[in-house]
Amino acid sequence: MGNLRLRAIAIFLLISWVMSCQNASFSAVATEEKKTKKSVAPKDKFERKPFVHDTTKNYIYLTFDDGPQNGTKVCYQLCKQLGVKATFFMIGKHVNSPKTKAIVSNIREAYPNFLVCNHSTKHASGHYKYFYHHPDMAAEDFYAAQKKLNIPYKIIRLPGNSAWVLKDTIKASHLVDTTCLKLDSAGYNVIGWDVEWNFHHKTGKPLQKPQRMADIVDSALAKPKRLFTKNHVVILTHDRMFKNPNYTDSLAKFITILKQNPKNVFETIDHYPRLK
Repeated sequence: MGNLRLRAIAIFLLISWVMSCQNASFSAVATEEKKTKKSVAPKDKFERKPFVHDTTKNYIYLTFDDGPQNGTKVCYQLCKQLGVKATFFMIGKHVNSPKTKAIVSNIREAYPNFLVCNHSTKHASGHYKYFYHHPDMAAEDFYAAQKKLNIPYKIIRLPGNSAWVLKDTIKASHLVDTTCLKLDSAGYNVIGWDVEWNFHHKTGKPLQKPQRMADIVDSALAKPKRLFTKNHVVILTHDRMFKNPNYTDSLAKFITILKQNPKNVFETIDHYPRLK
C-alpha cells in the first residue's frame, strides 16, 4: 500500500508540474503576442484616401486663421458640438506654451473631423512685401511651421494674401507668385478663400451678422464665377473673432443657418478638389 501511495503522489506531482509548465508556456506566448500587437504601428489616420464629391451637394470649407490663440479652443468645441468639420490654419510662433501645444495636438488628433494646416511660422511679422520679396526666406518659414506644428498634409494659406496652388492650377498675384512657384515645386498646395467674415482689427468683433454671412455664402454658391471651384466655397474667419460668448453665439447661428440646407456639406480642406 505504501508503494502505491507514493506512486500516486509522484504521478500527481508530475501531472501538476506538466500543467504548470504548459500554463507558463501559454502565458509567455500570450504576453509575446500582446507585445507583437503593440509593436505593430496602427494604420496612419492621415493616409490619403480616394474622395468622391457629390455633384448635387455644396461643399462648405469653414476655416479659422491665426491660431492657436484666444478663441481657437472655443471654435473647436463649438464645431464639435454642432457636428461640423473645420480646418485650422495655425501659426508656428503662437505655439509657445504647454497650453497652446495641447490645443494644436487635440485638434490634430481629432481628424478627420478637424484638420490643422500651415499658416507660416511668423505670419510675415506683419511685413508682407518684405516677406514675399524674399521667396527663399518665405519658403523656409513655411517649412519650419510644417515641422514645428507636425502638420499632416502639405496645405498652406499665405499670410495676408489669397492665392491658389493646386495640382493643375496656380493663381497668384505678382507679389506672391515666386513664393507660390517655390511651394509648388516642393509639393505644397496653397489655399485661398472665396468668402471672408470680416472683423474689426482693434476689437476683434465680427462685422457681419450671422444671417448676412449666410446670405453671402448662398449668393456665392448661386454664382459659380464668384467661386474658385463650382459648388465649393472656402470661408475665411479668424479664431479670435469668436472668443467673446456673444460672438461665439454668432458663429453658432451662422453654422446652424447653413446646416438647414440639406445640400450643404461641411468638409475639411484636404478634401478640396484637385489637391496634389
